[in-house]
Parts: sequence; C-alpha cells; structure tokens
Amino acid sequence: MEKEDLIRCGWCTSSDLYKKYHDEEWGVPVYDDPTLFEFLILETFQAGLSWITILNKRENFRAAFDYFDYKKVANYSEEKIEELMQNTGIIRNKLKIKAAVSNAQAFMKVQEEFGSFSDYIWKYTDGKPILNSPKTSKEVPATTPLSDEISKDLKKRGFKFVGSTVIYAHMQATGMVNDHAEDCWTRTK
Repeated sequence: MEKEDLIRCGWCTSSDLYKKYHDEEWGVPVYDDPTLFEFLILETFQAGLSWITILNKRENFRAAFDYFDYKKVANYSEEKIEELMQNTGIIRNKLKIKAAVSNAQAFMKVQEEFGSFSDYIWKYTDGKPILNSPKTSKEVPATTPLSDEISKDLKKRGFKFVGSTVIYAHMQATGMVNDHAEDCWTRTK
C-alpha cells in the first residue's frame, strides 16, 4: 500500500506536512529534554490556534528561539522579546513569548529538582506511554484527570499557558499517551 493510501487518524488532513508529523512524530515517546521543551513551547503557542498553523511555522520558531535551547531562551532580554515581536515568521503574541522565557526558567528548575524534565514528566505514567484505543478521533478527549493534575503542578512551578488542554496535547505529541485511532496504520507499525 502506498503511503498516501494509508488510513490515518481523522484529524490528519491531506497536508503532506500534517501527514509527516502524524506518521513520524505524534504519539512517539520522547524522553530527551530538548525535544520535550520544543513541544512544550510549540504547544503553548498553539493555544487558541490550529496545530497546522504551528507546524507551518515550526522551522521559523526553531530559528527564532535558538533551536529551543532552553538555557538561551531562559536568558532572553527585553530587547530579544521585542525582536521576536517583529518576527513575522512566528506567532507574535507578547504574553506567549514572555511565557516561553519564564517556562524555560521553570523548566531548568524542574531539571535541578528531578535530574531532568523527562524524569519529572514521565513519572506521571511510570515512564511508559498510556495506550488508548479510540475508534475514531471524536472519542479522543481534550483533557483527562491526568492532564489536569500535570497542568496544576506545572502552574504551581511557575509555568504559563499550560492549561489541561495544552498539557494533554503535549502528552499526545510526546507519546506519553497514544491516541491513534484503532484503524490508523501507525497502530501496527
């Protein structure tokens, strides 16, 4: 079967970029801190927007945010924030840009406490993905009690734009939860 003929989750549109993301990244467990940070920042910028909007700007975000080097982002000055506000290649929301900076700082505090952000976030699932079995994308929730719990703890630790919906999306993106539909080809790979 050709890759374009494969059955995918209902949310995956005909965009080649969306298909590539769905097929190669979404639901695949991520344990390294740099990638976890990238998805955290991208998910916070996605709040209120479509994920395809973020995917279309992902390379611009990478370049604008020093390839998501959280140590650099944590030290962004007001001048850098203003520079980012002028960057038409990203989402120019000042609150979200400032949140990226404060989230990088909070991210490093979590690393200090737990050894890595990965150790912190994956402790919620005992280091293993939660495998759900939705028949269709319509059965996939926007939040769960676990995303509520993680969101609450992250907010307590100073993270911004980390509501339960954002956190559940982060969990899906980083493979903490696998919500691929039962008939999706990725379930058998």
